[in-house]
Amino acid sequence: MLELNFESASARRELARDEAMLQWADGVVERGHVDPGGELTDTALMRVWRFNKPTVVLGRSSKIDEEVDRAWCQDRGLDVLRRCTGGASVVGGPGCLMYSVVVDVPANGGLRNIDAAHDYVMQRVLAAVRRQLPAAERSGICDLTWQGRKFSGNSLRVARHHLLYHGTLLLAADLDLIAKCLAFAPRQPEYRRGRDHRDFICNVDLDESILITAFAEEFGVRGKSSDREDQIEHMANELLVTRYNRHDWHERR
Repeated sequence: MLELNFESASARRELARDEAMLQWADGVVERGHVDPGGELTDTALMRVWRFNKPTVVLGRSSKIDEEVDRAWCQDRGLDVLRRCTGGASVVGGPGCLMYSVVVDVPANGGLRNIDAAHDYVMQRVLAAVRRQLPAAERSGICDLTWQGRKFSGNSLRVARHHLLYHGTLLLAADLDLIAKCLAFAPRQPEYRRGRDHRDFICNVDLDESILITAFAEEFGVRGKSSDREDQIEHMANELLVTRYNRHDWHERR
């Protein structure tokens, strides 16, 4: 797995980069590319990043007026955007660390099974967090919790040869802002027990630099790749035109 380090950009570009990572990896397999040394191109990728301002992010199939207080967000100039993966709406921004990984999916079984995919990634994310917070737990399908409250939500998309898995970690986020942006969640895990957002979520006190190092180690990152960044950024440019700069993508439901 290789690590990507893009410069901070707009929320729309950050979302486009995640989908571009997945498209790039699948394209490499389709074309049968090899690195200059004759080795098969490494298509497993990871990046850790942040939204540079508070941003509401809908799941691919989220219904905007059911999951988000749209009027409240519009009055305060907050972007409400849509990602390419499933799951419910989240709020990113200062104090919220984001991660994205792309891993290969064998044609016959393995990570093509959704439960196996969740297990593969979440075991590594949880192990990274537990280096500083041993009491952290995995709850529901793909949430991380501490003392019964959620501090990480995650989602995925499976393509032909790879899957994209990404998520949030609340470290010093504005929890009141998150609660005001989101409407009452239409789909809730049993462990939530009907709690509203403010009573359900929490920040966890983790050192970011230690956490990022732990992520790299748990996922087996072996280096960085600027050439892949350039190729993925080019694909992100195209996705901005066809999807992420278009109102009909973000507001389609």
